[in-house]
Amino acid sequence: MNVIDHVRDMAAAGLHSNVRIISSLLLTMSTNNPELFSPSQKYQLLVYHADAIFHDKEYRNAACKYNMALQQKKVISKTSKVRPSSTGSTTSALQAQNLPSEIEVKYKIAECYTFLKLDKDAISVLEGIPSRQRTPKINMMLANLYRKSGQERSAVTSYKEVLRQCPLALDAIIWLLSLSVKGAEVASMTMDVIQSIPNLDWLSVWIKAHAFIHGGDNQRAINTICSLEKKSLLRDNVDLLITLADVYFRAGDTKNSILKFEQAQMLDPYLIKGMDVYGYLMAREGHLEDVEVLGGRLFNISDQHAEPWVISGCHSFYSKRYSRALYLGAKAIQLNSNSVQALLLKGVALRNMGRVQEAIIHFREAMRLAPCRLDCYEGLIDCYLASNGVREAMGMANNIYKTLGANAQTLTILATVCLEDPMTQEKAKTLLDKALAQRPDYIKAVVKKAELLNREQKYEEGIALLRNTLTNQSDCVLHRMLGDFLVAVNDYQEAMDQYSIALSLDPNDQKSLEGMQKMEKEESPTDATVELDGDDMEGSGEEGDLEGSDSEAAQWADQEQWFGMQ
Repeated sequence: MNVIDHVRDMAAAGLHSNVRIISSLLLTMSTNNPELFSPSQKYQLLVYHADAIFHDKEYRNAACKYNMALQQKKVISKTSKVRPSSTGSTTSALQAQNLPSEIEVKYKIAECYTFLKLDKDAISVLEGIPSRQRTPKINMMLANLYRKSGQERSAVTSYKEVLRQCPLALDAIIWLLSLSVKGAEVASMTMDVIQSIPNLDWLSVWIKAHAFIHGGDNQRAINTICSLEKKSLLRDNVDLLITLADVYFRAGDTKNSILKFEQAQMLDPYLIKGMDVYGYLMAREGHLEDVEVLGGRLFNISDQHAEPWVISGCHSFYSKRYSRALYLGAKAIQLNSNSVQALLLKGVALRNMGRVQEAIIHFREAMRLAPCRLDCYEGLIDCYLASNGVREAMGMANNIYKTLGANAQTLTILATVCLEDPMTQEKAKTLLDKALAQRPDYIKAVVKKAELLNREQKYEEGIALLRNTLTNQSDCVLHRMLGDFLVAVNDYQEAMDQYSIALSLDPNDQKSLEGMQKMEKEESPTDATVELDGDDMEGSGEEGDLEGSDSEAAQWADQEQWFGMQ
């Protein structure tokens, strides 16, 4: 047993730091005395040394050492061709069997490049491997890189190759469906394995559910997943519950989405996947203390995933700390450039900071990654409207309506844009009525219809609409709007009650607080002067807070520059 065998055994045992030291010393010896090790032994040393560096996450250094190993492998190939004797050829073949795989070395180089965000270089390395020699993991990495760079046809080809080699590669199935490959075609690629293995008949239903998801048919997706989840063999499966929660979220059913996320979390307290959406929903509902606890718990599980950073960013955003939300969103994107929720968080933070054009870039990227998620389009439309781009917003809304069909969400999005133009007010009303006919409990449609009724000063009709919706669900915005309508009809006592309920649901709801304060001043004109003085004093205090806020913004802006976010 020679020294190279000892190094190989240490590498196999995972003693990376030990391998790094000894291989470095031996390589230096080889440089000073080229006759000390054979070309194949030097190749092995370079690969083991590069592996140890890769383990230490020094990816640029590792890529350099792997490339040196490949150069050394060429020397071996040349010398093996020169040897004339059959005995020499046999020895060479035996040595080659023990050598680290050249294909594996190229895969490692591609991994280094992906960590370094050098995707084109990674693609180039993997494309250099003949297609017949590409393993499933090489095809999977290549497919992901193609998809990320917008080469969808090449991505589809590579994902299909993964599925041909491994018919149960479910992530490859999901990505194929997301790239508009028909569910029936994908299912046909798994038919042999479904028929040959018992208790696998659920897979065709699972594929059908994901085909509905990526086709934007949320209701049929929900029904299909529920039918799977009710089967005794798949009951309480965390992945199914997270998928169901996500589809409920896409369909705008916040209540059921939160319910399923909580159910999944109870089954797996270490769950990370999907928790960014759950945290966003909780923050949007005003449960900021729970969001803070959730973020802290996920950081304790892993700070190398995007989800805890997104959750903390949502807490900051709904606490109106936009600069910090921007930093946290960008940090999440660094960890996972495919995180749609991180892109949306950064987008809304930029929009609220007045950096609309930068926000548009992030919403477009989110749309590219999740073309069936309407919140991506809503963010982009909000940006267009904020910059007076009503024509662009109308074009986008019409496109969504035509592509995804006339459901409550698409109707409401189109109505939202129509409300911006006095010439299309009647069209907005018709669209909202259609949306509410489909889903009377869809809060976004109720809010927009109430806004329209308020413009038309149809206060009694607005009160009836809001009361009817609040019978089955409680929402801060709806309670606040009901308060505004009640003030308009001089029902101050109940208006005060509605503002109080709104603030109990979201203590940070500034509009409810303003409505309540305005009513208090109108009810006590004598005390109004005193309260105004108090407000003036608070104003001076707030000025100090704003200064603190500016300094905090500067602090986070510095960190943005550090993380390369400008």
